[in-house]
Amino acid sequence: MNAWAYDGLAMTGRQLRRVRNNPGLAVLTQMMPVNLLLFFGYVFGSALAMPGREYRSFLVPGLLVATAAGGLMTGMFQAAQDTHRGVADRFRTMPVSRAAVPLGQAVADLVVTAVGTVPLLLAGLAVGWRIEGSAGGAAGGVGLLLLFRFACTCAGMLLGLLTRSEEAAGQLGAASFVLPLLSDAYLPTGGLPGWLRALAEWNPISAVTTALRDLFGNAPVPAGAAWPVAHPVAGALAWSLALTALSLPLAVRRYARGE
Repeated sequence: MNAWAYDGLAMTGRQLRRVRNNPGLAVLTQMMPVNLLLFFGYVFGSALAMPGREYRSFLVPGLLVATAAGGLMTGMFQAAQDTHRGVADRFRTMPVSRAAVPLGQAVADLVVTAVGTVPLLLAGLAVGWRIEGSAGGAAGGVGLLLLFRFACTCAGMLLGLLTRSEEAAGQLGAASFVLPLLSDAYLPTGGLPGWLRALAEWNPISAVTTALRDLFGNAPVPAGAAWPVAHPVAGALAWSLALTALSLPLAVRRYARGE
């Protein structure tokens, strides 16, 4: 095994141990989407034109993508915490690959996300959600979801390295909660005013959510939508790859340079 891969595995293991040593936070983080599913599914579902099981089938893909978008907050806070507490400076004094540290954080987050998605899927099945498309389409949807999580984590790491403050990262992370609200994760965008609908449909979360609904067979692609939503798989891939290509090299460069 070459040094770069060894360093990357070591950094991934470090991040996984952080999760293991703080199980309470991990449980709370994973239970939040389940609580949202129960709240939105039974409160909002009774007030919409698509009540009950139909709305919950619409909602589950949106919650999966909203949870994946949480990588922005997680990546930001962990990177800012390591920088603020001097851990990143310590790593830079060691013979460790500069790319291994950000990549190790992103890969570990991906592993945790893949495991943490299981409770939400089981809760979705319990309330009536089903995969109504093909097995290949469902597998593609899961892969697209993990790719989007990786992209959001990379973007979060870059922001965390730029802020260098746990407090600032916490505030920005809390503000990122509004992003799923400005998308079609929870509600269809067809009834929104023109400018707000355009804003919601150009939100990356909308493209990924629509792609998952299409691949899972839960809802058709809406007519007359903006390009990323009208072509959801291509739009989701474009957003995810663009975020990764922009954020990851800059995050590695920022980490390597330090101050």
